[in-house]
Amino acid sequence: MDLFDLNNNEYEAKPLADKMRPNNLDEFVGQGHIVAEGSLLRRAIRMDRLGSCIFWGPPGCGKTTLANIVAQTTHGNFIKLNAVQSGVADVKKAVEDAKNALKLYGKKTYLLLDECHRFNKTQSDSLLPAIEQGTIIFIGSTTENPFASMTPAIVSRCRVFEFKRLTDAEIEGALWKALTSRKGLKSYNAEVDAEAMAHIARMSAGDLRTAYNALELAVLTTPPGADGGIHVTLADAEQSIQRKSLAFNEDAYYDILSAFCKSLRGSDSNAALYYAFRLIEGGCDPMIVLRRLVAHASEDVGMADPNALVVATSAMYAFEKMGAPEGFIPMSNAIIYVCEAEKSDSVIQAMEKARRAAREVRDDNIPPYLKDNTFGDAQTKAQSSKYLYPHDYGGWVKQQYLPDSLKDEIFYRPQGKGYEAAVMETRNRKGMTPKTLSSECSDKYDK
Repeated sequence: MDLFDLNNNEYEAKPLADKMRPNNLDEFVGQGHIVAEGSLLRRAIRMDRLGSCIFWGPPGCGKTTLANIVAQTTHGNFIKLNAVQSGVADVKKAVEDAKNALKLYGKKTYLLLDECHRFNKTQSDSLLPAIEQGTIIFIGSTTENPFASMTPAIVSRCRVFEFKRLTDAEIEGALWKALTSRKGLKSYNAEVDAEAMAHIARMSAGDLRTAYNALELAVLTTPPGADGGIHVTLADAEQSIQRKSLAFNEDAYYDILSAFCKSLRGSDSNAALYYAFRLIEGGCDPMIVLRRLVAHASEDVGMADPNALVVATSAMYAFEKMGAPEGFIPMSNAIIYVCEAEKSDSVIQAMEKARRAAREVRDDNIPPYLKDNTFGDAQTKAQSSKYLYPHDYGGWVKQQYLPDSLKDEIFYRPQGKGYEAAVMETRNRKGMTPKTLSSECSDKYDK
């Protein structure tokens, strides 16, 4: 066996997802909202002018692949680290190598950091000066929201690109290409039924890596026929991705999911239970049902019965820990509870009005007595003394909290249903102005 055979065997041992990894932007799958022809990111990559950035999105959507394309496109050095396996010493070495490359050869260095949300503050602080000085160009890859999971100092110096889950059509197109590609599965002379390919694409839930793995497993484990060809059927596809095929087409799937959501809103527990199990028995991940249930516990029940959210999230937690079939019991309990609870959409209305006001007004002129006076001057401390401590007045005292430009706006309006009746009674007892409880207040930020 010669060196070529060794290299060939090494290549054959690679998973299909690795073999089919794109080498340029034209081969890249999905994310048209950020890499479409003429987009900022595409222009920056082609011109080798990409600044520090963070790629944020679910698994298998192309974050690392796009970073590798950057590595092959750039004329600079490229260093790849994993936040789970790398420590401060690794970061310092990468920064030192980048300094030398810039000083001796005038080459810039790109640092790709996978799972960058796992970097702690000490590790982030060791990297921050190099990003600020331009010694390295940082490319972070994460499945977590960087604004919540990463050091703000790092995020503020990067442009964040949000990746979306791939569509079923995008995944199916990539799978057909892999089946006929020389670097993919062409040598196996495999034939895949259209319904089998569609099933793999749909059940991969937007994760192309998962889809590649399932297709490869189906092809490699299906015995050749008499003619030497491999024929992958729907049954083979079901086994390869370990889920039963949905007994309905894609449109029907979304119709049933919609019917489930509207049955929750319409307080029909019989229909909601039926549609929930219709989805699950058809192959839908129960967590999809539970996530919708949690959303509707706040969207449709909300403050009319705050316990609905507690019951729904508890059911989701229980299912994660118990699995099926025992986990279906708390799930059913939560579905019935959300259905039978009083309904109010006041939370959704309040949220939308507040978000709209935050975008359109953005008034940060906070009343002086509400500001932090820890490090303030004498004037700030004097102003803070005007703050009325509610507990000194029995738990509530009339006081302006919103900025002047928004002081008369009412975002949350209890509808008097269920628990909200108690909220209205409490407001009346506290002596709030009738304007707060009436429908005559400003409609400026209504839908």
